[in-house]
Amino acid sequence: MAELILASGSRTRQAMLANAGVPFAVDVPRVDEDGIKAAMRAEGAPPGDVAEALAELKASRISPRYPGFLVVGCDQMLACDGRWFDKPADRAGAREQLLALRGRTHELISCAVVMRDGERLWHHVDRAKLTMRPFTEAFLDEYLDRAGEAVLHSVGAYQLEGLGAQLFSRVQGDYFTILGMPLLPLLDFVRNHGVVTP
Repeated sequence: MAELILASGSRTRQAMLANAGVPFAVDVPRVDEDGIKAAMRAEGAPPGDVAEALAELKASRISPRYPGFLVVGCDQMLACDGRWFDKPADRAGAREQLLALRGRTHELISCAVVMRDGERLWHHVDRAKLTMRPFTEAFLDEYLDRAGEAVLHSVGAYQLEGLGAQLFSRVQGDYFTILGMPLLPLLDFVRNHGVVTP
């Protein structure tokens, strides 16, 4: 078995690690993300703190199952003008989100936390800013038709690596952070712990 466990069901995060040649296994934690977000929002927590708390909780749920293994938990938050966005439940929700983000700049905050034997060893939070162009509703409907179910798998209802690129006029930040994991700092950490060759 791999020495690294990814505590995430995200196909994008799994693909990032696999494409980077990192040996890993997947174990998906059960976490009430909506409840935790609501509680932290009520406490006035900023979205970066929420991403970090959720990433740590995911890793801590899985870590006891794998003594001696490094366990990576990840989370991503999307914030725009004080509003937090989650994955849309359906096409109508995706359309509503994209209309709310149209012509505005939003922030993506991605966090990774690594634990071993229940102890937090490392974490990294990174941010990116993305500006959506003022697209027409005709374009939006065509985009939703072409993208299909993929719009339901990410916050903001887009994948920058695909058709979603057409939604934007400007992107500032690390590509992997935008996809949902600060991959380069994570690779540096796991290299230093013998998961991949330094």
